[in-house]
Amino acid sequence: MSLIEEVMRRSAHERTAAMPGIVSNVRPSRPPLAPAPPLPENFVPVQYRPAPVDPQAMERNRVLLRVPDVGISRAYKILRTRVLHRLAANNWYTLGITGTAAGEGKSLTSVNLALALAQDVNTSVFLVDLDLQRPQLGAYLGMTYEHGLTDYLTGQVELDQIIYDIGVKRLAVVPNASSVENSSELLRSPRMGEFIAALEAQLPRRIIIFDMPPLMVTDDVLAFAPRVDTFLLVVSQGQTARRTLANAKEVLSEVNLMGVVLNRSTERNDSPYY
Repeated sequence: MSLIEEVMRRSAHERTAAMPGIVSNVRPSRPPLAPAPPLPENFVPVQYRPAPVDPQAMERNRVLLRVPDVGISRAYKILRTRVLHRLAANNWYTLGITGTAAGEGKSLTSVNLALALAQDVNTSVFLVDLDLQRPQLGAYLGMTYEHGLTDYLTGQVELDQIIYDIGVKRLAVVPNASSVENSSELLRSPRMGEFIAALEAQLPRRIIIFDMPPLMVTDDVLAFAPRVDTFLLVVSQGQTARRTLANAKEVLSEVNLMGVVLNRSTERNDSPYY
């Protein structure tokens, strides 16, 4: 049984909860990208701008820092460890997170996975909002900021004006302030290439998580796929349709899929020990 066929089996159950899982047993479909090139002699580290966040917004949106549910925290830590193992095994640093349709939890998964990764003392993370038509990361965190990624891609601001420190060690966030219609064209642009190269050149080298739009809504994921090492697909138990997953299986044959995250899974263990 294939990876997506297993998720299709699980999604047939019309049950909901709030804990993610990850379906395993996948292999990379293409070789890893080469390591970052040597730094130029005139390299200058980017300074991150402080950005206040709203604890109430994070609690309302079930962001990991403000969720007291131990089961959810444990699930994201397991997801973090499995992701770290696969990234390290393949020398990967860039990870795109997508879903099949809106409302499956891919943006919340992006935020919470980035936070879980940053809690590891050996891991630093960039979290980037690449859902250019429907940006949400800033809203999930309740961030107060002036400029975002779209402003940079359209040449209105420079890199050091869009990378923010939200007060979490080893985590920097690149939100998006406005939506655009020509998103796939911007994702293919030379300016986007310069953006990724600049992030990869920062020290210490960070894992870059891209919150992407849903797979079946736009061509953005396929347009951006050559710039990303691997992808995670987020599906929602009781919500993601089997037919949609079947269509996603065909589309994802063109990208390197690390795994499938099953959101709102009913499979959880609330034991105080495990």
